[in-house]
Amino acid sequence: MNEQTKNYLLIGVAALTVVNSIFIFTMDKGGRVIDTPKTNTALVESSQTQQEPAASTTLDLNQTKNQNPTPAPVGPPTDIAFQQMEHDFGTIKQNTENKHIFTFTNSGNEPLIISDAKGSCGCTVPKYPKNPVAPGETGEIEVVYKPGTQKGNQMKTVTLVANTQPTQTVLKISAMVEEESKG
Repeated sequence: MNEQTKNYLLIGVAALTVVNSIFIFTMDKGGRVIDTPKTNTALVESSQTQQEPAASTTLDLNQTKNQNPTPAPVGPPTDIAFQQMEHDFGTIKQNTENKHIFTFTNSGNEPLIISDAKGSCGCTVPKYPKNPVAPGETGEIEVVYKPGTQKGNQMKTVTLVANTQPTQTVLKISAMVEEESKG
């Protein structure tokens, strides 16, 4: 295996790691991973022939982190309770704007801080409180679903990141999208 191929292999191994997870991988001559995760670098043995001394290359996985990582929750843990976690819009038309508000309560003893909310696609856009929600207080997540030219049964999600356990909460919306009438 030439040096350029080894470098591509190292990049591929690093790209397959989980965001913020740090591993050491040792590969046998056939390219199979034979060690388990251990530290903050990836060690990949080269596939050189028996006559050549084995060389190893170290790759710092901190250089391969995802460009848009999910923000970490802020603040001490608390609890969140939703009145409902799923909403079915029923039958809707293409190219419409459909809004639903999910109401929640901070059911814990610490201020609830939502650090992020993302839709599963660009057609599903959430709005969430940017300020902490005090214990016992309620808040709203507004979800706007614009199906565009999608048609048929649709299921979308909104993932919230907050100082809760677990840190991610998933809300679901669904709809039967019909073609726009032409005429």
